[in-house]
Amino acid sequence: MKTMKKTVSLILAVILALSLCAFGYAAPGPTIDTSKTASLNIYKYDLTSAEAAGAWDAGAHVSSGVYDSSVNDALGGAVNYAIKGVKFTYLKVADIATYTSSDGSGQTATTVYSMPVGAATTSFLTALGLSAENAHHQTEDVYYFTSDTLISALEKALADNSTVTKNALEIYIGSNGGVTMPETDEYGHSSASGLPLGLYLLVETAVPENVTSTTDPFLVSLPMTSIDGASWNYDVTVYPKNNTGAPTLEKTVREASASTGKNTGAADSISDGYAHTATGSDGDVMQYQIISTLPTITSAASQLTTYTFVDNLSQGLAYNQNDVVIEFFKDKSCTDKITTWAQSEGKFSADYTAEDGGAAMTITMTGTGLSEINTSTEVYGPTGQQQGYSACTMRITYSATIHSDASVVYGNTGNPNNVTLTWRRTNAEYYDTLKDDCHVYVYGLDLTKQFSDGAGHFENVKMLLHNNTDNYYVQATQQDGIYFVTGHTTEEAQATVFIPTAEGKIIVKGLEDDAYSITETTTDDGFVLLKEPVKVVITTADGTVCDVCKKPMLTASATVNGNAAEMADSNESANAFVTLTVVNTKGFDLPQTGGRGTLLYTVIGIVLMAGAATAIFIFSRRRSHR
Repeated sequence: MKTMKKTVSLILAVILALSLCAFGYAAPGPTIDTSKTASLNIYKYDLTSAEAAGAWDAGAHVSSGVYDSSVNDALGGAVNYAIKGVKFTYLKVADIATYTSSDGSGQTATTVYSMPVGAATTSFLTALGLSAENAHHQTEDVYYFTSDTLISALEKALADNSTVTKNALEIYIGSNGGVTMPETDEYGHSSASGLPLGLYLLVETAVPENVTSTTDPFLVSLPMTSIDGASWNYDVTVYPKNNTGAPTLEKTVREASASTGKNTGAADSISDGYAHTATGSDGDVMQYQIISTLPTITSAASQLTTYTFVDNLSQGLAYNQNDVVIEFFKDKSCTDKITTWAQSEGKFSADYTAEDGGAAMTITMTGTGLSEINTSTEVYGPTGQQQGYSACTMRITYSATIHSDASVVYGNTGNPNNVTLTWRRTNAEYYDTLKDDCHVYVYGLDLTKQFSDGAGHFENVKMLLHNNTDNYYVQATQQDGIYFVTGHTTEEAQATVFIPTAEGKIIVKGLEDDAYSITETTTDDGFVLLKEPVKVVITTADGTVCDVCKKPMLTASATVNGNAAEMADSNESANAFVTLTVVNTKGFDLPQTGGRGTLLYTVIGIVLMAGAATAIFIFSRRRSHR
């Protein structure tokens, strides 16, 4: 009887099973198809620029893990905001599993991520601020974590210190077999396929020059549950965000001497006389400064691998070599100094080369210098959100001397000095440049000497040139009949004496925009000296806009004794020389002792004596006839 009951029970069970199958009630199995592999697609867009242009609202987009044509159309359409040259590295960190636990109320099943116990997992958990104690469950060989725990830990670690977390995860993924995806193309796209199912860590490990902040490392489950919770997505698409931007660059110049009144000579001020344009005399030392705000550095992936300045100097000036100094400041106004680099410290090099039409100086950050820029803890400490000298201000200073010869450009064209900054980040194939320039202006004097009768001797004329603005006498040397300014002196005895050429010309090259007096100290015999000095004023004002920096250049004008004066060109450079003519007139003739006055008296005396003798002769003859 018992045997019969067992047989009937078995038959009923089989019938029930067949019936459930017939009506579609199959026994439940795993919802993930473990026979499949997954794929990952990344689209990298410059959301910073897109948001600024109003082309994108990050708050309106919900990340679903599915390809979104509206995103690609908005960011990769007529204006393409794709970022080319980004590299992501991925690493599978866990398997997807179900863990069933039992408590007083019954059995509980939970999706968990299993990680093997070992040094690699410990390193990963440490970067997230986790330990074995945070595991949902653990055995001797495996840790089980829920997605909630992992996601919350990563978010907190990034919020607490994104730089430290990014660097830790970059080191972890590079040390444990991470696979680097192809760099993003012109559409900002990169992909990986045939990936085993599991939980993956993705870290941005190389970026082009315009990326200022790398994407936060993120975890992605392959496959991932669809946003409606109804299915699994094996082909995941993500749109990670980058902050983009560039460093800044500004080049300015001033006359080195503080005695001119154009600056106080302050070495620690970036505004004391420094400007896009400056005037100087031949022989003057000009001080230059380059101000650059460094790009943001948030992790090793965004560190700088190149930061180089190429400075080009006009042929009218010469570098005063080996006087380059680099300073770093926390603020843009350069008042809160971090440190100063001297060239002898080996943190940068300055190399000089001759070029057609001028010279060049290349300032290159060495490996030691780049390491300090990228990793110094002086500003942000070891646990800052940024690192190194991120977003700090770099100031470079050096000097150059204006030549005292014809190589100087005189007039409105000026003597330009441009600088080009080249920088690279971790993807060294991509770089960008910034360019700025400044201009030094120099002028001259074209004086024509004349005599009213055209017969004077020019070699007997002597003149002095005094700078009334800065109270000094001009010193110069003559080359091929032209005086080139070489310096100045406060002593009249040491001043250069200017003498006209045989053609009556005094051409002086190398004056700045100041007020001058021309004093004639000696003229030719029989001619009248100038009653008082001739006053010449050279004035500059904003002119045309520079093509490089988009700032005004200078244009010059002049007056002679208060009247507007003509300015002559020099080799197609307008308003180069103040032109004027100085005329000496004849002096008045006066009687001179021993000269023509005495002769007149002598002649008159002879005539009177002759008359008297004649009268005596006639009178004697008349008496004789009587």
